[in-house]
Amino acid sequence: MVFDADETLVDLRPAVRRALLVVLAEMRRLAPAARELTLADLQADAAAAFDRLPAEPVEVARRQALAWSLGRVGLADETDRIAEIFFANRFAATRLYDGVPRLLARLRRSYVVGLGSNGNNHAGRVGLAGQFAFEVYAHVDGVPSKPAAGFFETVLAAAGRRAQPGSVVHVGNHWDHDVAGAAALGLRTVWLNRAGEPCPGGADGLPDAEIRSLAELPAVLSRL
Repeated sequence: MVFDADETLVDLRPAVRRALLVVLAEMRRLAPAARELTLADLQADAAAAFDRLPAEPVEVARRQALAWSLGRVGLADETDRIAEIFFANRFAATRLYDGVPRLLARLRRSYVVGLGSNGNNHAGRVGLAGQFAFEVYAHVDGVPSKPAAGFFETVLAAAGRRAQPGSVVHVGNHWDHDVAGAAALGLRTVWLNRAGEPCPGGADGLPDAEIRSLAELPAVLSRL
């Protein structure tokens, strides 16, 4: 079985918010015009950058977002330094969801457990070094980002030569990346739908299972 990282195992949003607040404070220190900027402005620039650069590494899209925000107040030449500040604070504030280490330890008794992520929260950065039989990261060694078939082909290869798509379960929170993308290559899917959102239209047969909390996963896997 394979886990997505961000917003599945890793509670990313509070860390991003904290890092953006640190960046905003530094911008306001450097430029009086930045006092008119808000956290919402920085978040909007980030959303636009990730929408415009969906296939780029996280670092590239985030740096573009920061460059736009800095450009608003005449601080474009500070982009490299501000990006370093952002990522240092973001990684320092990143936390796992409650119970993740215990859950992984339990699952490893019955399953080969891997990690497959589009993001840059590598296992060693979030306190999960050595917890996975294999790790697959987009944009590393030419691996495309989810939902590309090439990502899941790499997952299958990493899982072992006997791994067939139907014997691999992919667990994640993102419908397009973790459910539709994985299912297109024949993997089983568990949708971590913490907010209780409705399944997208035309999702016949997807996902194989839906959970609201990772605590539900062992029981769901036994039924699959």
